[in-house]
Amino acid sequence: MAKVKTFKTIFPAVSVPLNDDYSINETEFRAYLRWIKSFYGKGIEGLVCNGHTGEITGLTRAERKRVVEICSEVCGDVMTIISGVNCENTDESIAMAKEAKEAGADGILLMPPHMWLRFGMNPNAPFEYVKDVAEGADIDIIIHLYPATSKAFYPVEDLIKMCKEIDHVKCIKMGTRVTSIYEHDVRLLRKECPDISLITCHDETLCVSWFPGMDGALIGFAGCVPELICPAREVFANPDKHTLKEAQDWSDRIYHISQAIYGGGQPSGEAHARLKEALVQRGIFKSGLMRRPVLPLNQEEKDWVALGLKRSELPNVDMSQYQD
Repeated sequence: MAKVKTFKTIFPAVSVPLNDDYSINETEFRAYLRWIKSFYGKGIEGLVCNGHTGEITGLTRAERKRVVEICSEVCGDVMTIISGVNCENTDESIAMAKEAKEAGADGILLMPPHMWLRFGMNPNAPFEYVKDVAEGADIDIIIHLYPATSKAFYPVEDLIKMCKEIDHVKCIKMGTRVTSIYEHDVRLLRKECPDISLITCHDETLCVSWFPGMDGALIGFAGCVPELICPAREVFANPDKHTLKEAQDWSDRIYHISQAIYGGGQPSGEAHARLKEALVQRGIFKSGLMRRPVLPLNQEEKDWVALGLKRSELPNVDMSQYQD
């Protein structure tokens, strides 16, 4: 089967299992990726590694490259491989993007420098940053849009300029998280930049965020409960073939595990720990260990995850078929 690079799909933001010494458990990671790959053709045609779900801020630069290599080796024959790039300066962002490309990535998820979250940014800086990385690394880009309530949010006018003037910009991960702004910006981007893929990253309100007619999703959730996400996506991607009742039913089923992991809030380090715990309870990972300073979950939190899995009717996964 020939690989077709796409930015219009569900991208699971994959988690990375750790050993007791906090090193990457490569054997378990490969088995997990084979399980993810089993959903290829069912709504998942790509994956994102080195995202926040994948603990990018807790991995060394060498580890980030190794994660891309493993993803490419296991899934890169058919799936679009995207690596997150999270850095505080342009030159190192270019270097990391090049390393991801060398390791097998088809594109990058380019996050804003996190100093902008604290101090804000020059209004011209986002365009120049994306342009410099695109030209310096010669790689396709998914723009990581941070929430409208943050100081690192890109106004829609900037996004339109990026899409029209930077050829390597192929997709926007719409993380707006203010519904009125989200819908307005999606509609305007659709009008001004019809060839650009627009995907949601609202794990905590996934089905609602699909209503404006999105091209997919980039969510950690899809790397944990793809059995729910893929059929739900089918309903929203092909509304002429389905009913509103079907959409509501899938939303209802997703709601319980969404609440258990995200608690109605945005993804965070603690939410990613709960997601990893869900992978443990489903039999996919052996350990829910996270890189510090994210702390282990207490028993009450683990019980809350278990209840969410039960209410969403999510069974354990037989991982024996995905082992080496």
